[in-house]
Amino acid sequence: MSETLTRESEIREALRAVIDPEIGMNIIELGLVRELDVQPDSLHLVMILTTPFCPYGPQMLEQTRVVAEQASGLPTTIEVGTELWDPSMMEEGAGGDWGLF
Repeated sequence: MSETLTRESEIREALRAVIDPEIGMNIIELGLVRELDVQPDSLHLVMILTTPFCPYGPQMLEQTRVVAEQASGLPTTIEVGTELWDPSMMEEGAGGDWGLF
């Protein structure tokens, strides 16, 4: 496994600590992190929210930035993607608690 992929995996694992307070699941399980771009001197994430007007959105975005920055040791930016979330984006098996899959 390349160093970049290993680093990306470590960052994704650290991001499991960021929980969507309304749903009670982490942002990785929910599939909210759509892109993760690790560069030598920066980290950029594209993230979506479960609803466009999620009341916890700003808090989750900032928590994601802080956790990603701590895990990577790199200045981190987050872009809010325009893609609409749906339950099919969840990790395999994660929707079982909701009776979705």
